[in-house]
Amino acid sequence: MARLRDCLPRLMMTIRSLLFWSLVYCYCGLCASIHLLKLLWSIGKGPAQTFRRVTREHPPACMNDPSLGTHCYVRIKDSGLRFHYVAAGERGKPLMLLLHGFPEFWYSWRYQLREFKSEYRVVALDLRGYGETDAPSHRDNYKLDCLITDIKDILDSLGYSKCVLIGHDWGGMIAWLIAICYPEMVMKLVVINFPHPNVFTAFSADTTSLFVCGVEDRTRAACMPEYILQHPAQLFKSSYYYFFQIPRFPEFMFSINDFKALKHLFTSQSTGIGRKGCRLTTEDLEAYIYVFSQPGALSGPINHYRNIFSCLPLKHHMVTTPTLLLWGEKDAFMEVEMAEVTKIYVKNYFRLTILSEASHWLQQDQPDIVNKLIWTFLKEETRKKD
Repeated sequence: MARLRDCLPRLMMTIRSLLFWSLVYCYCGLCASIHLLKLLWSIGKGPAQTFRRVTREHPPACMNDPSLGTHCYVRIKDSGLRFHYVAAGERGKPLMLLLHGFPEFWYSWRYQLREFKSEYRVVALDLRGYGETDAPSHRDNYKLDCLITDIKDILDSLGYSKCVLIGHDWGGMIAWLIAICYPEMVMKLVVINFPHPNVFTAFSADTTSLFVCGVEDRTRAACMPEYILQHPAQLFKSSYYYFFQIPRFPEFMFSINDFKALKHLFTSQSTGIGRKGCRLTTEDLEAYIYVFSQPGALSGPINHYRNIFSCLPLKHHMVTTPTLLLWGEKDAFMEVEMAEVTKIYVKNYFRLTILSEASHWLQQDQPDIVNKLIWTFLKEETRKKD
């Protein structure tokens, strides 16, 4: 009887794991089927239009606007990868490091590069696989531990030991993990429209199999994303996570109709920028299409997501850095309730500001308000929670 009691938790864990992976594979299949129907519908309406693709050989002028800063490159010794970034502000000033989301690149921080260069050395990075940064071909090169190590190595290469760290969307995920794994590197943390990783993935796992910061894990735990299972609406909002698990097909679907899906993300009524804020100009939108229309430019970014279900729970998950979480209430991809739950994981000063009528692309949608909130947070004294 005692032996049965000892085995029961592990049995329940196995059952929960099987249920989870069944859900993942079934939902991957469903998402693939839906997108295949969309493709067939598009071909039926106009095959020439479906497979039309404009060649873009030169970047639009806005990407070389000198007011945004200087284009720089740094090669990391351990990985051998070359990273591209745009830097504004004088060398020697405190570092502000900006991490973009998907499908974005350094240019998504154009308003912040101009705003904060007066007091900071502002660096907007192209993450691994994005833009002009090197893109390893194998999906295993995009595991979270690799991405975390990238940021640590870049700080070292730039000659800094700490920074103000700001991340949006997937860059927000990385920013949370840096603050958890290397708290001494982060003076203050600002995350935009991404909850603490435990809120989004909230895994249950065998405690003998844990993701350790900066170290490649060689085991897979029995994982279960509690929030998504308890909130079906978030499952649908996160459908792209599942669709991206399929090889090659997501890249193809993004590219058809001359990257119509990419344009839709930034301009549609349901997901786009600018319902009551700043709109992308034609040149801004062309900058995004130029970057992601380059040969192989979509595989690296999507490979980030192809590792999301192999990541393991965090051995340490509390954030001890003063934290500001900014959230667009009309986010089409993340439920606002996740922002509210995040505060339980921050054992320090924590401020949450939800902007009504703002979209997922908050720092581009409402740049003046976002910049003002960040300035206030940076200048105020913060006290640790009791």
